[in-house]
Amino acid sequence: MFFDRAKIYVKAGDGGEGIVAFRRERHQAKGGPAGGNGGRGGHIIAVVEMGMNTLHHFRRHVHFRAPRGGRGGGTEKRGAHGEDLNIRLPPGTLIRDAESHMLLADLTHEGQSACIAHGGRGGRGNAAFRNSRNQTPRMAEKGEPGEERWVELELKLVAEVGIIGVPNAGKSTLISRISAAKPEIADYPFTTITPNLGVVEVAHRQRVFIDVPGLVEGAHAGTGLGTEFLRHVERTRMLIHLLDGSVPEPLAEFALIESELQLYSPELADKPRLIVLNKLDLPLARQHQEELATAMHQRNLPFHAISAATGENVRELTFLVDQMLEELPVLAETTMDEMPEIVPLTEDWTFEISRPQPGYWSIACPALERRVKMTNWDYFESAMRFQYTLETWGIKQALLEQGIEEGDTVRIADFELVWGYDNAF
Repeated sequence: MFFDRAKIYVKAGDGGEGIVAFRRERHQAKGGPAGGNGGRGGHIIAVVEMGMNTLHHFRRHVHFRAPRGGRGGGTEKRGAHGEDLNIRLPPGTLIRDAESHMLLADLTHEGQSACIAHGGRGGRGNAAFRNSRNQTPRMAEKGEPGEERWVELELKLVAEVGIIGVPNAGKSTLISRISAAKPEIADYPFTTITPNLGVVEVAHRQRVFIDVPGLVEGAHAGTGLGTEFLRHVERTRMLIHLLDGSVPEPLAEFALIESELQLYSPELADKPRLIVLNKLDLPLARQHQEELATAMHQRNLPFHAISAATGENVRELTFLVDQMLEELPVLAETTMDEMPEIVPLTEDWTFEISRPQPGYWSIACPALERRVKMTNWDYFESAMRFQYTLETWGIKQALLEQGIEEGDTVRIADFELVWGYDNAF
């Protein structure tokens, strides 16, 4: 089975903890704070792996977690950064956030990569909190949690030439004739149920062709294998529309496929096309040849006739395709500058207070949620710093104005804190 869609979970590494430590060295009676910062957690990096052409690997391997950063050390030693985790993907993979459906990356060529989840920053040790008013701070931060999300992977195979047509038109026979691809071939419709890539050597250049399953009426709406595989020819520079010369009315089938392309995507229908009549080894196809050549000339479409089974005019077809590609402008590759930049969460102190039930409050605030996760409650000064944060940003006053009382529970992220008699947690 061909896997061109997958959904995976990615979790970047948490930052390492900062520590509380003091310098204890000979001849330094008051060495001062020396607790080092924690290291950054590992990023999740999506990278292109040439040679891959399916997402089958992600059928069973769904969860990806990068290692966390190292804990800070004494004498202001920073913890080691967590190792980045590379997820190898085939060229042509689109990555979207599963919740918002925002496009995170479009990886199309070798060497391209994108960070899809940032590792958390390391917590600060007590040396970082030293100032003129507090020469011996006894507090440190926990590491920031790494970003986590479910992402959807969608593969659109990268090829220069797409071969389309009705079922049993001979698309698989053609790609097997001009390349080393070995698709399944039989004398019944829908033999091809997965796209086939083939590399064609012509004029000392390599051209990549893709053969997609046969299209039928309603393909744009998903009939047959329509929408599942039409998207694989969206990246191509040109299309070969292969006509079955053994049917009574190949022009009718030509009109059908052209209509389906237009209904599926006007951009796809506007791609340069070469109309190719197949099965010249059959008498009926010979009879259609002149009629079709005239009809295509009237439509200003290039026309060629072959027999994929015997190889007649096939070599000439590859040179014609190569010539057309040379005359076409090269498609601009998607660069990461065009992608939305995936940046770590910013200090957004916009907060919203809600009261789901009497005696229970909830505060939604991205920066505060991150601050409470990084607060090391084992240290009194860390807890006081968190209280000061609530006062500075007006959250404490807002709770009092809305009627919070002693003993009420306040939920921030995954933490539940109890409001005390002194108007503090």
